[in-house]
Amino acid sequence: MAGTLVPAERSAAMRDRLHTDRQPALSGRGFYLGSMFREAADRHGPVFVTLDRPLDVDPDSGTDLSYTALADLVDELSGRLWEAGVRPSEEVVVHKTDNVDIVLLTCAVSRIGAVPVLLSPGLAGPVVGQLLERLHKPWLITDRAKLEGPLKGVDLTGLVRRTLGVDDAPGAEPLRKYVGAPTPAAVRLHPRDASLITHSSGTTGLPKLAVHCPNTMWNRLVPQKAMGWPTRGETAALHMSFVHSRFYHLLGVLLHFGSPLLLIVDPEPSNVGPLLARHRPGIVETHPNTFVLWEELADAPGAPLSRVRSYGSTFDAIHPRTVQRLLDASQRRSPWLIQLYGQSETGPVAFQWFTRRSAARADGRRVGIGIPGFTRVRVADDAGRRVAPGTAGRIEARTRGRILTYLGARERYLRQLDSGWWQMGDMGYQSRWGALYLIDREIDQIDSVHSNLEVEDTLMSRLEELREVVIVPGADREPVPVVCVRGERPLDLRRWHEATADLPTMAAPRQWRFDELPMTSTWKVKRVEITRMLAESTRT
Repeated sequence: MAGTLVPAERSAAMRDRLHTDRQPALSGRGFYLGSMFREAADRHGPVFVTLDRPLDVDPDSGTDLSYTALADLVDELSGRLWEAGVRPSEEVVVHKTDNVDIVLLTCAVSRIGAVPVLLSPGLAGPVVGQLLERLHKPWLITDRAKLEGPLKGVDLTGLVRRTLGVDDAPGAEPLRKYVGAPTPAAVRLHPRDASLITHSSGTTGLPKLAVHCPNTMWNRLVPQKAMGWPTRGETAALHMSFVHSRFYHLLGVLLHFGSPLLLIVDPEPSNVGPLLARHRPGIVETHPNTFVLWEELADAPGAPLSRVRSYGSTFDAIHPRTVQRLLDASQRRSPWLIQLYGQSETGPVAFQWFTRRSAARADGRRVGIGIPGFTRVRVADDAGRRVAPGTAGRIEARTRGRILTYLGARERYLRQLDSGWWQMGDMGYQSRWGALYLIDREIDQIDSVHSNLEVEDTLMSRLEELREVVIVPGADREPVPVVCVRGERPLDLRRWHEATADLPTMAAPRQWRFDELPMTSTWKVKRVEITRMLAESTRT
């Protein structure tokens, strides 16, 4: 269904409001979330979709669904939203307890031409309040757990147009009030109009609101479709942040090729293991830190990873030890792991494959090459000049998939641009053949350590009992290792000293539980927050 187009004057007003680029679409093409499930259902029929928990918007539908069932539910939810009064180009915040219906609500909002704004379920209430202030009187879709929890101290009066609840949330108008509303015609925005707003990880402070449009999202989708061609139709198991743009691109690829889906909310091996053993996925994608957790599935009962042909890792670098264990767990002839390097603002800008053979000798700091025809990467000095191969500098990328702007922070957005090159915020270098190597985030660098990430990879490889290790600067900028050990046992200091004997001198290790580490919605460790927590503990 092509749907109707938003009037030109409304599109122009949207661009003026957001202060986004006026340039024409690079291809005239767009990736529209609202039609994904319906197009997939029409193309492939009732392919199965399995959940690990029922949907909050429709708990009676159970956990065994299909492309067709989800397409019908997206259409039905869009009817409820239209009946409630949501109209094209209006912003609709989706901030609720983590579940797959975040995806369905996002697609339903998009289907009627409104702009979904996805806020992580893990955000603190005051942070949500500050982000709402940057928006333009949005609608809010939430639930009782949020309104009686993190949002309880946030005065929503004046911040939101209306609040809709997926359950019986107090003070919210229940969405079920509009069950049975007619399904409206689909609406498509101009390819260069804002169509999705997500937020950055917030590892260094208040998250930034990243504005996407159908055209930039299409330019991210096309190369990922090419990467997904070898595994077309394989069953895919996904545990990813439902508020991150990467999830929607991967979902678009899998729906296009007709892959059966296993969508996972709870990453605990006790939950995931039996599901994977039952469905035998050929594709598995999750966050790097979740893959570390899933290392124990390599030899779990039922061999849950035995049929995996392709692992996908994005959001952050992945430890070589983890790559080897995952690939060794597969009984397929030639499994691989594909790693994507990028960020919310750019999408993937570099990629590389690991095989069993290459993983054994892999450099964990190598993040690959640019995507031919879509992205270019370079390393530059402080003056913005490309440096010689092997020389460290700031990593920059040029990509057709770059966001339009930061909502409410246009100046910040422009500061990260240099003649079309986007500053990634990372330090690294390139080989003479163009391979990109990551050293550290700029703000995380410690003078006495060439690369914190490299030392962390080394320790993870030498100490198999480690669940995580993070090196951050202490009060005097000395490197302080914060370590998490599997289970509740204490760190073996003898083994630690043996493992660190030839590494840069560091302070005594601080042992934390993994759930004590401050994390983003993609399980990325907030290093700046750890530094602050260590400083506070020292003072007290």
